[in-house]
Amino acid sequence: MDLAAALLPCCDFPPAGTDVNLAVSGGPDSLALLVLAAAAGLRATVVHVDHGIRDGSAAEADLVNDAASRLGARFEARTVTVTPGPDLEARARRARYAVLPAGVMTGHTMDDQAETVLINLLRGAGLDGLAGMHGIDKRGPAVRPHRPLLRLRRAETAAVCEAVGLTPFHDPTNDDPSFLRNRLRSDVLPLLCEVAGRDVVPILARQSQLLAEEADLLDELAAGVDPTDARSLKAARAPLARRAVRRWLRAGEQAADDELHPPSAAEVARVLAVAEGVARACELSGGRRVARTAGRMRVDCGQDG
Repeated sequence: MDLAAALLPCCDFPPAGTDVNLAVSGGPDSLALLVLAAAAGLRATVVHVDHGIRDGSAAEADLVNDAASRLGARFEARTVTVTPGPDLEARARRARYAVLPAGVMTGHTMDDQAETVLINLLRGAGLDGLAGMHGIDKRGPAVRPHRPLLRLRRAETAAVCEAVGLTPFHDPTNDDPSFLRNRLRSDVLPLLCEVAGRDVVPILARQSQLLAEEADLLDELAAGVDPTDARSLKAARAPLARRAVRRWLRAGEQAADDELHPPSAAEVARVLAVAEGVARACELSGGRRVARTAGRMRVDCGQDG
């Protein structure tokens, strides 16, 4: 456990003796999460989710169960059904988080953070998307996943597993070039490092942290804008009005997944047009409609076509 102990200062774990839930798939990052949590003296419950997507998933669950037993953690297995088809990664992620405990710890690393920033950049994301994944949810009870390994690299998590004699499961979908994240990992990031003449992963991670801090500040300022009051929206500076609208439209949505896409810029613009009196109402995704009556804004929820 010497290597694990040496890496603990770079991990964001709670105090020893804290009860925690760990999402462990059997890959090197999540197995390293288990090893490091044990080294930190946490009382861990390991939760393994079988998506039923690939053959051999039972053996993967057995691997995780054995590792949990060896490291003194409780083990729970959960099963979800994800059918093949478009948007498989996103659907599998949503299904996984739906059965994981609130505030569960995951093994995402700095390399995952860099990939997420690039994915969001390619999607045209704004400040929140470029801030990447959250590490610790500082805004009250833990709802989002807690990602204590965001300052570690994949090479370090692999080394942790090797040091304690754990052989991680290799997920063949991580080699599939049809998934955007895999192409970024295998092709784009190495090219960016070559062009920059340096490792760009820490750069992207550092920028995401700075942007996350700025996003948090804007959220605090936007809390003073009442999105249901058209006059308040009209009087606010544009960046704050946009954030107030986004927060309003996302209220009540599942917030456990950091990659949940916020309302689009076009939708926010349509809502602000209603607040300004340019339009009486506007249609949004999900069968929702925003309307203004006597200066008050409201969201009417319907059903898509």
